[in-house]
Amino acid sequence: MATSSSPRLLSSFLGDRLLSVSARPLLRGAAPGSRRAAYQATRTLCNLVDVLFNRGQSDKPEDNPRRLRPGKVSPRLSVPKHIQRPPYVNARQRPGLHNGPEIHDERGIECMRASGKLAAQVLKFAGTLVEPGITTDEIDKAVHQMIVDNGAYPSPLGYCGFPKSVCTSVNECICHGIPDSRPLEDGDIINIDVTVYLNGYHGDTSATFLCGNVDDKAKKLVQVTRECLDKAISICAPGVEIKRIGRTIQDHADKFKFGVVRQFVGHGVGQVFHAEPVVLHFRNNEWGRMTLNQTFTIEPMLTVGSVNPVIWSDDWTAVTEDGSLSAQFEHTILITEDGAEILTQC
Repeated sequence: MATSSSPRLLSSFLGDRLLSVSARPLLRGAAPGSRRAAYQATRTLCNLVDVLFNRGQSDKPEDNPRRLRPGKVSPRLSVPKHIQRPPYVNARQRPGLHNGPEIHDERGIECMRASGKLAAQVLKFAGTLVEPGITTDEIDKAVHQMIVDNGAYPSPLGYCGFPKSVCTSVNECICHGIPDSRPLEDGDIINIDVTVYLNGYHGDTSATFLCGNVDDKAKKLVQVTRECLDKAISICAPGVEIKRIGRTIQDHADKFKFGVVRQFVGHGVGQVFHAEPVVLHFRNNEWGRMTLNQTFTIEPMLTVGSVNPVIWSDDWTAVTEDGSLSAQFEHTILITEDGAEILTQC
């Protein structure tokens, strides 16, 4: 975790404002109900954030031939004009974390179910493409086409300048990997993060897939990460403290001596891409309880080794500082009277 002595962080979510990070960058703030400006500034370290620390060393792989290296990024894909765009596309002001949770009426819930279902279908399709030899750019093109063919917009495209329609995070990449010309290799693991914007609502999901013959260590990491997500969802219900999610994930990860990444978090999602609450995946003392008809994501990222991210010079790709493997799973959930409904499964 960054401390006050760490390099200052730059978040494009905040209009390229330099932020000075406290000893608890994601936790401490003013009393509930206040504007909590500095608090929310650090809280924008959620998915698709481009926080820059340790930049400069970041895309210089060591001698390990399996370490990721940047590939060639192809031009941005087009979206038919008739498809509704999120407000941030082509906007001059960069989006931040929206104040307040996403709580829906009956129509909103049905729209969230529709966007979540499409995101799940796209992710399932993307998983079938994973095999040695395919490039992540080819996966991006296929995902993009399926999304627009269904009348939706790929939410990552153009979000704070992100150049692609999906995030593809291979091996030591924690999140926000930009699809490029690198072919997948036998033994890789890859997280594919899909978000669609359909009828004015975002559905957000991700999963980590095995490519070819994957070793037992990687398989175990992927299995436990999925279990962490499942266990966290199982405790969700109206009135439950949000901090229980982090404790549940950390407790399970600790049993297998896997690390839990702290700098990237779950978030409210609905008519906006990133909203309150911020969902921390590690033990914490944050206030806040789940509310009926609220939607948010849970998206734990576990590692075999270091949990500290390093950001490549593309300002997006976050990799483990020691090159150790990382896995992630994510669902968008709806808080119901009976617990939680997973909106992004099919």
